[in-house]
Amino acid sequence: MNRKAFTLIELMIVVIIIGVLAAMVTPRLSGRSEEARKKVVKTDIEVNIPTALKLYELDNGAFPTTAEGLGALQKEPSSAPNWQGPYLEKKPLDAWKQEYKYTSPGTHRTYDYDLYSVGRDGVESDDDIVNWDE
Repeated sequence: MNRKAFTLIELMIVVIIIGVLAAMVTPRLSGRSEEARKKVVKTDIEVNIPTALKLYELDNGAFPTTAEGLGALQKEPSSAPNWQGPYLEKKPLDAWKQEYKYTSPGTHRTYDYDLYSVGRDGVESDDDIVNWDE
């Protein structure tokens, strides 16, 4: 007798095996997306946005003011004597689609600026991702 198809029992065993594998893998991956978001934001705060801010400072002699904010990296403010931008191609938003917080001069880093994300909860708290913690 030639068999050319799977039996219902064979298919059920395969479905059960896939279910068991999914049940084992899902808990390990569930926290990874949040962890990845935090790493992206950390990179923006430590590398991407500071690079644009330093280029702005080199061209204009100072960082954008708090009032000008990070928008000065995209559109020329009236106070920038030698603006060579845009220094960023798009509006800098964190992984939760919220604007980064920027203050210059900073409260924590008085020599340049404070840059941070309020994180997933959207309010200033201990889970913020900041540029002043070493």
